[in-house]
Amino acid sequence: MAVVSSSSPLTARRKLGTELRVLRDRLGLTTDEVASALNCHNSKVSRFELAKRSCTRRDFEALMELYEVDDEKRAELAELFTKGRQRIPPWWQAHADVISANYAEFLAYEAEAGRSREYQALLIPGLLQTEHYARAITSTGFAALGPDQVDSLVEVRMRRQQRLREDDPLVLEAVVTEAALRLQVGGAEVMREQLRHLARVAELANITFRVIPFTAGENGTATGAFTLFSDRDQDAADVAFIESAEATTFRDDPLALRRLDRLFRNLSGAALTEDDTHKLIERVEKETV
Repeated sequence: MAVVSSSSPLTARRKLGTELRVLRDRLGLTTDEVASALNCHNSKVSRFELAKRSCTRRDFEALMELYEVDDEKRAELAELFTKGRQRIPPWWQAHADVISANYAEFLAYEAEAGRSREYQALLIPGLLQTEHYARAITSTGFAALGPDQVDSLVEVRMRRQQRLREDDPLVLEAVVTEAALRLQVGGAEVMREQLRHLARVAELANITFRVIPFTAGENGTATGAFTLFSDRDQDAADVAFIESAEATTFRDDPLALRRLDRLFRNLSGAALTEDDTHKLIERVEKETV
């Protein structure tokens, strides 16, 4: 259930966490029982399994003994353990002063994912925004941001877009409502530029951009924006990020992921085809004055 290739520290930690949970379940042990054996709090065991915390070498060896792991399996897990502890500073570290912990986690998954599915009700997805559009979005809202902070956040958004043009690019499936095309963010000139940009990037083989028209009625009324990350060839999401006015919430529990998978499929079903979406973009651009 990896989000990305096995060479990724994030993926290695997630793989190791999943394996540790499977081993614990196989022996019928609770997190409390494992924590007692390790002489630690059960939250520490949970954080190992959820990849929220790296094991120490001592904890790893103790878990291998407790779970009665054979030499072959132990060698496999030791490799994941080593990779998971690698500390490679991410590119967004240079903007740490303006990036929240939640946003940093989002960026980590986006940087490593093979596939991203995103729904936005009112805005163009960040990966498809022009610099002027991104600046208009970042400069408004309840957060009091100074010019330097706005500059940094816009730089981050532009840097994210490189994932779409790498040798092994992110596959993006984006669905928005027609309102996202018609809401004049930054004014008419900025919006026309944004619509022309959308028409261009939507032609990339790894990008699918579709619009739910106003005529879809209640089928296009989901309000909360969300993003699903997974392997490129994987249908079900590994993790999700749900946006709200105050924060972006991380979810990886199976029930929430199934519901969001289903919601995205329903929204996609209400959207226009790519060809009809392109025609709508052209029409809205001509009407934007």
